Amino acid sequence: MDVQLDVSTKESVRRLEVLGGGAGRRQRSEAEKARIAAESLLPGMTVADIARKHKVTRWQVYDWRRRLRDGRLALPESVAEAPAFAALMIEGPPEPKRAQSMIEIVVRDVVIRAEPGVDGEHLARVIRAVRTAV
Repeated sequence: MDVQLDVSTKESVRRLEVLGGGAGRRQRSEAEKARIAAESLLPGMTVADIARKHKVTRWQVYDWRRRLRDGRLALPESVAEAPAFAALMIEGPPEPKRAQSMIEIVVRDVVIRAEPGVDGEHLARVIRAVRTAV
């Protein structure tokens, strides 16, 4: 409820105008609740933005999403039949599993361990460095 005074608050009030707002809660249909919940599930949408857009609380949207997921709220046909897009992830064929064995090279008291596929030149430099150091 809004109150409009036509004088400053230090003086006595000569006229008081009361502006009436909406009359209570808004009743939403099940279809509208489902549509709002579905809209909040779209990529890039946040519950807070959807709640603000439709003038509802975030908790109402979360509740409607839960009811939609549990099957207690059905999507209207206009939303259910609308084309939807899903992210497509393409992966190459799986590589065959091979036994991975660690390469071990012993130079006197030093053990050098290397993964399979290590660069041969790099490994040779390491072996030379160990031989000189020992």
